[in-house]
Amino acid sequence: MNKGDLAEAVFNKIGGTKKAAEDAVETVFSSIAGALSKEEEVSVSGFGTFLAKKRAARTARNPRTGEPVDVPEMMVPKFRAGKGLKDAVK
Repeated sequence: MNKGDLAEAVFNKIGGTKKAAEDAVETVFSSIAGALSKEEEVSVSGFGTFLAKKRAARTARNPRTGEPVDVPEMMVPKFRAGKGLKDAVK
């Protein structure tokens, strides 16, 4: 399932126009991304929690040459599934 499929499911459920359904799905995703960029947590009851975590700086290796490469500290998105989602997947 991709973003288009999600928009189609929203359209089939609530009606309206396909453009409005696409806008609704896009708004949800952009709102989550915006909150994560501000290092805020997004919790959807029964589904899960989106959060941004700081990944520490580290030394990696270039797989082609084996040369060490310094990877700087960065923020990465994380997702923790909620009980409702875990139960639905079982």
